[in-house]
Amino acid sequence: MGSPRKSDKKAALDFAAWGFNITSSVGIIMVNKALMATHGFSFATTLTGLHLLTTTLMTIVFRWLGLSQPSHLPLPDLIKFVIFSNLSIVGMNVSLMWNSVGFYQIAKLCMIPASCLLEVVFDRVHYSRDTKLSIMVVLIGVAVCTVTDVSVNAKGMLAAVIAVWSTAFQQYYVHYLQRKYSLNSFNLLGHTAPAQAGSLLLVGPFVDFLLTGKRVDHFNFTSLSLLFVVLSCIIAIGVNLSQFICIGRFSAVSFQVLGHMKTVLVLFLGFLFFGKEGLNLHVVLGMILAVLGMMWYGNASAKPGGKERRSVLPVRSDRHNGGSDDKDGGEK
Repeated sequence: MGSPRKSDKKAALDFAAWGFNITSSVGIIMVNKALMATHGFSFATTLTGLHLLTTTLMTIVFRWLGLSQPSHLPLPDLIKFVIFSNLSIVGMNVSLMWNSVGFYQIAKLCMIPASCLLEVVFDRVHYSRDTKLSIMVVLIGVAVCTVTDVSVNAKGMLAAVIAVWSTAFQQYYVHYLQRKYSLNSFNLLGHTAPAQAGSLLLVGPFVDFLLTGKRVDHFNFTSLSLLFVVLSCIIAIGVNLSQFICIGRFSAVSFQVLGHMKTVLVLFLGFLFFGKEGLNLHVVLGMILAVLGMMWYGNASAKPGGKERRSVLPVRSDRHNGGSDDKDGGEK
């Protein structure tokens, strides 16, 4: 049991990490909504490649300034991570195109049980009854908020399955690699961002053409649309970094559960800035239920036995790589 001061420090760092992730994620959604809806830049995969290119430049600058220490990530692990990550990005974009908004939201909700299953199978994590029930409350609340019409087709179902499982594996792998190789968030981004940026910038324009029928090199940039692209790339640095920090400190499941706070905030800000025609009683009740479920999850998973990891992942003993972000104690 840690000292009260160490516990308070961890709680403060946890809150800062979540705040950083939620703020940057909500910010980039609002910017991208304006970029795509108002300015017609619908090339989501290419834009993600630009995000990761900007993040790569950030890691290079940090290494040059001496703020990021040298580290090692074996090539097979890097390749697997890039495959999962790119399948997640492309799968999500294709799922959104081929499925109704309602089924797309249901698929996103399925990431939580998928992440739970990975933790149970690979890490032998045990969840208490209260923790399981709190996750169910979050899922119901977010579903009430977001799920509208639901229609399913074969190719849409396939895209959703690929998107869900690749995302679950990618987020599990972030935590796994940080623990196994004692990599902090900057180190891991320094290895993965360049490979992802290069691969997405190569295939992104072709994927976007297949999805939209438009070529990114034919897009007529204005000074304002270019400004939004640059702003989106800058905010993406915070999104990518905060994601790795949060998963390193917590787990993929907790990242997904509390990440739905972003869904609620995006809905609220969307109603605030883009019109209130979709705001009704069941949406408000869904928001309240989701927030209560997240609070319950935080309390239930923090209790003894709420969420226990029953296997110990071997961690490299060499310290020149820098400690992982959860060295102050993550979820047990």
